[in-house]
Amino acid sequence: MQIKNQQDFWAGLLFTAFGLLFAGFGTRYAFGSAADMGAGYFPTLLGVLMTLIGLFVAAGALSPKAEEQKVNRFAWTTLLLVLGSVVLFGLLLEALGLVLCILMVVGVSSYASHEFSWKAAIANAAFLIALSLFVFIYALKLQFPIWPAVFSA
Repeated sequence: MQIKNQQDFWAGLLFTAFGLLFAGFGTRYAFGSAADMGAGYFPTLLGVLMTLIGLFVAAGALSPKAEEQKVNRFAWTTLLLVLGSVVLFGLLLEALGLVLCILMVVGVSSYASHEFSWKAAIANAAFLIALSLFVFIYALKLQFPIWPAVFSA
């Protein structure tokens, strides 16, 4: 048996692994029923569904009719830039405020893309800032600092 589509095969195995993990942790809680769901109901069902989808995708990658695709080298730089920007957002939100942190996250994570352009990054940042201000500050009334503490004094 040969793996024709490596991308689908490994994605299917990843879905299966996460599905088994969710289902395993979900069984530690009371399951309940559809009418009276316990804490383990949703994660267990989600885990079973993810496992089935993963097995289906992985099996499809073994089919002789599958499109042949190889897995590219893993881009560690991209991963570090995207995850690093999210971690920095969490660490610097109190000091820099929501607006500057969103600009930072979008700028750094956009730079990680192979199709990077400053115009798209600025447009994306402007949209995310407007959406975040509307949803989190005005609609939900969450207490995030909008600007750095230096500006509010």
